[in-house]
Amino acid sequence: MVKYGLDYTRCRWILPLLLGIGVIFGIIALAGRGWLESQTLPYVQQASLWESCRRPEQGGDWTCESLMGYAWGRAAAATYLVGFILLVICFALAIIAFAIDTLRFNFIRGIGGLLFVAAVFSIMGLVIYPVKFSTEIEMTGINMFSWAYGFGWTTAIMEICLGFFFCCLPNYEDQILGNVKPTYFYSSP
Repeated sequence: MVKYGLDYTRCRWILPLLLGIGVIFGIIALAGRGWLESQTLPYVQQASLWESCRRPEQGGDWTCESLMGYAWGRAAAATYLVGFILLVICFALAIIAFAIDTLRFNFIRGIGGLLFVAAVFSIMGLVIYPVKFSTEIEMTGINMFSWAYGFGWTTAIMEICLGFFFCCLPNYEDQILGNVKPTYFYSSP
């Protein structure tokens, strides 16, 4: 943002926009039924963060079991949900921080720190889920952790990367605000 001469007023909404995309990915991960799915025919296993469903054969009725009956299911859901709530709080704080004309760079660094905490909680939930699911729930056939689980990891990776951006942005305060005289690499003949 600074190195290539992009104007701060034009680019100030990029980081909150990326946080908003992270929030959307987190919603997809929380609501998606594709955390675990059968990989091959017959498709008999499907799970979300909240429940595990299976059917005896192709075309049969799905029977679902809540994962909230397991302590690890509650732990995975709670830690991922705490990480998501912290991400939403960071999104709201970023909107407030970047809407103010005089940017508070220490406030932005705090948002970066909070994003790292959100990433820790999200990753804890994303690690607890597959480890305990594969040992506690009987699975038939070949299964894979699928698209909604991938959205969860994408959210966690975005939290880490955006945390670095928010923490490093105050180091370039003078360049962003235009307080540095530009350097030209031109010599006259």
